Amino acid sequence: MIAAMMTAANLGARVTGSGFVVFTVGSISWSIVGFTSDQTNLLATNSFLTLVNLVGVWRWLGKQRAYEDGGKSATEASRRSAYPTLFTATGVAGMPVTSKDEEPIGHAVEALVTCEDGSVSYVVISSHGVGGIGEELRAVPRDDIAFNCDSLELRRSRDWFENLPPLPEGDWPATPAHLVDGNK
Repeated sequence: MIAAMMTAANLGARVTGSGFVVFTVGSISWSIVGFTSDQTNLLATNSFLTLVNLVGVWRWLGKQRAYEDGGKSATEASRRSAYPTLFTATGVAGMPVTSKDEEPIGHAVEALVTCEDGSVSYVVISSHGVGGIGEELRAVPRDDIAFNCDSLELRRSRDWFENLPPLPEGDWPATPAHLVDGNK
């Protein structure tokens, strides 16, 4: 149960990878029980699960951890350099969002980037709800957001944000609807 919570929480490569380590210990233990008690089905199932869990350990404590560490090192190095400060594009997800009046709005879910020039078109922001239940998603154009290193700030009020149409689940637009409608 602990391993399942660690992997389901998706709190970064190290926590998720550690969850797979716990899963691996469990599947090896059950394989031993299956072997010593002549339960071939238990042995076969947990032997396979051990292989799957080892792939999870490699993926999350190996590759994904290296990706996260690389992005983190570039972010930290840019903060100490004369070059513009960087943050990873994947780092946008989960960033807290406030209004121009510093009122908490919610958190960023995703940034949509144009293929043509790699610029951010809009950011999807989640508000309300807890743990994704009862949340409302809204598309905010790039020009209405100030990107900080650790947070995003709307250049508009909470009321403006609340008046944006919520996005239908799983059906996001090519561009924020209020830009097309001319309601900006």
